[in-house]
Amino acid sequence: MQELLEKLAALREYLDIPGKTRRLSELDRDLSDPDLWNKPERARQVNQEAGGLRKLVDAYGGLKSDADGLSEMLETAEPDEAEMLAEEQSRLQTAVDELYRETLFTMKHSEAAAIVRVKSGAGGTESMDWAGMLERMFMRWGERRGYKVELIDQQDGDQAGITSAEFIIRGERAYGMMAPEHGVHRLVRVSPFDSNNRRHTSFASVDVVPEVPPEEINIHIPDSDLRRDVFRSQGAGGQGVNTTDSAVRLTHIPSGIAVASQVTRSQIKNHDIALQILKQRLYDIELRKREAEEMAARGEQKKIEWGNQIRSYVLDKQYVKDHRTGVMRHDSAGVLDGDLDEFMWAGLEFLAGKRAAEELEVEE
Repeated sequence: MQELLEKLAALREYLDIPGKTRRLSELDRDLSDPDLWNKPERARQVNQEAGGLRKLVDAYGGLKSDADGLSEMLETAEPDEAEMLAEEQSRLQTAVDELYRETLFTMKHSEAAAIVRVKSGAGGTESMDWAGMLERMFMRWGERRGYKVELIDQQDGDQAGITSAEFIIRGERAYGMMAPEHGVHRLVRVSPFDSNNRRHTSFASVDVVPEVPPEEINIHIPDSDLRRDVFRSQGAGGQGVNTTDSAVRLTHIPSGIAVASQVTRSQIKNHDIALQILKQRLYDIELRKREAEEMAARGEQKKIEWGNQIRSYVLDKQYVKDHRTGVMRHDSAGVLDGDLDEFMWAGLEFLAGKRAAEELEVEE
């Protein structure tokens, strides 16, 4: 019980319950002002902020009250009564853990949809096959959680897998959950493409950005900075897609970033989709640049280099190891089938600064 009370005390600090309570009082005063409702947009913003704060403050208050009451009962409970109260303690522990997870979504736009790009690294067919496996893994994860997964573009490999794929995962905190997956993923296995049954190491990169509302992105791309290519769709979408050059690829010449869309039969619509995703990626680069500059000015060291290898999947020895958090699973098939939540929650703790980097020494 003492551990539960200590966790609640830490949550009070993490969530800044006193500060949020004061802010809620200010918002409630605004909501009681009749003049506020003459400004519908402002009223909506105030009401939305107040609703979010009230939910969090009330949830903490309810848990704290229940925990204090349970603690008092346990102090005087007989052994048989204490056993009956153990179930209530377990329920409270689960509720506190769920509220604790609310503190891990520290990134901006955590509620947004996630725009995910998987790209094969050097290594030919091996790497392309690995990229295809990662694409399926993340799509299966989204499906397991009841999210909507929309494939925007996919470039198939020559013999197997893909060279790249772009898709959007929409659902509750999709970007917040996917953010820790950004980085390089490494595969070690006995290659099914090697007649001598040798072990191969392959790499693929995963790029995750939030789908930010278009009105928030103040980016203008001159036509002179864009190269536009049209091509025939490779993916599913009906015969109409595959019989016309409806797919569009836009390349931002200054940065080299290329985005393609083949999701509709309309070349114009595919152009608009590709342009919006390109702006999302440029916006995300600018945000990360500003964040790095601000942290450098404060003398802080960034906790993760996004481009570094973050996880190894060693299939012939049946384990998956995260190099940032130390989390390790001996169920590689389950992980590749989308069972990723354990890695994601640990990754969110790491990104939020609540979990120290831990490297496991395992012979590969």
